[in-house]
Amino acid sequence: MIELRQFRQFVAVAEELSFRRAAERLHMAQPPLTAAIRKIEQELGTRLLERSNRVRRLTEAGLIFLEEARRAIAQADHAIHVTRRAGEGLVGSLRIMFVGAGSAHDLLPRVLRVFRVRHAEVELELRQATTAEQVAALMAGRADLCFVVPPLLGVEGITTEDLFTDVLVAALPEDHPLTQRRRLRLSDLSDESWLLYPRREGPGLHGRVVAACSQAGFTPRIVQEAVQMDTIVSLVAGGLGITLTTRSFGVEGRRGVVFRELYGTGTPITFELALAYRRMSPVAEAFAAIVHSEAKATKSLPRTMLTPR
Repeated sequence: MIELRQFRQFVAVAEELSFRRAAERLHMAQPPLTAAIRKIEQELGTRLLERSNRVRRLTEAGLIFLEEARRAIAQADHAIHVTRRAGEGLVGSLRIMFVGAGSAHDLLPRVLRVFRVRHAEVELELRQATTAEQVAALMAGRADLCFVVPPLLGVEGITTEDLFTDVLVAALPEDHPLTQRRRLRLSDLSDESWLLYPRREGPGLHGRVVAACSQAGFTPRIVQEAVQMDTIVSLVAGGLGITLTTRSFGVEGRRGVVFRELYGTGTPITFELALAYRRMSPVAEAFAAIVHSEAKATKSLPRTMLTPR
């Protein structure tokens, strides 16, 4: 049987076309290396190298053996790598859920790119869902890590780790009279038709918006609810009403919608993104470490980023 060590010895000789240089590369004496190559040829029953007092070139059989030897070495190295990763718990799968907010859409792609490079053996299952749906999935064991909007009200057994804070801004149809102003008081929106997230799907964020409006002296007149921010902003573009969305979402822009900063009583209205889980496996810990590293670079954008039209 030809051993892996012999494969490596032959590859070194074949690539160097010199027993002396190959021996130096392998940190061994030349006579044992010459004997090792001769033993491989005896085992295979064919010559692999054409040589006199030096190696001239590989035979046809030698070229084929070189290709197969490289492949065997690569596969052996891969087997060792994967086995070690398995022992560390860094293989398998990871089920990730995330909210449809601009902040998560900005952070998650960067996290995935880094994670794929470092942990290519891990299979990722991604699904967008509301905070309430993610909490239910965590409690039922159908998710490992979730990107949620806190606070999680009346929930036990789930740990949350804050990632960063954004600020809510007003989103109005582009032909709305209030778009003529550079900034808006929250109270300026008291007579508007509101599009908002259902309380049952995002109780923390829903409650925060309603409480801010109450501080500003009014109760928002909600005419339509939708669970995804993309959907709500699309409805704003269609002229159905106004809403509040994250500043990062506003910076991305949307045709037919104008975004304005808010000031005055009841503001600023903050929007937090957090990582939620019930228990951490080694692969989940590796993913979470990258999340926190990338989140440090994701900060609230300056107000000047929302340029009035």
